[in-house]
Amino acid sequence: MGSFSNFLELEILDHLFGNGVYNPPTIYVGLSTADPTDDGTGLAEPTIATGGYARIATSGDDWDDAADGALSNAEILAFPESTDAWSTGATELTHFALFDAATAGNMLAHGALTVPRIVNASGILLRFPVGELDVSLD
Repeated sequence: MGSFSNFLELEILDHLFGNGVYNPPTIYVGLSTADPTDDGTGLAEPTIATGGYARIATSGDDWDDAADGALSNAEILAFPESTDAWSTGATELTHFALFDAATAGNMLAHGALTVPRIVNASGILLRFPVGELDVSLD
């Protein structure tokens, strides 16, 4: 189960206590071959545009309503077809991360994939079934 990043926790606290305004952004899903950790220092995202990799934009309809301190994807989330490897050799994509931008930006949340994936060639379609990407408050 995924958790909020340090960045998002601080933004929400400031917003809640009147010390800032946080406007929900478009949320982009990215992938990582390592646990990004709450501060984002462990992020090992495929290079944007290498092998056709790109973060995917989501909308509110792509996510369930929160319940019991958690939510997950309500729709199948599909990445573009790979045109080359996104990970090398047997290196697996083991984690997802949510961002507020298509490139760079701030990491909002992260979590482990239920099933690690390997994208080591062109022509691979990577899709996440409903309920696979889970995020919770910790």
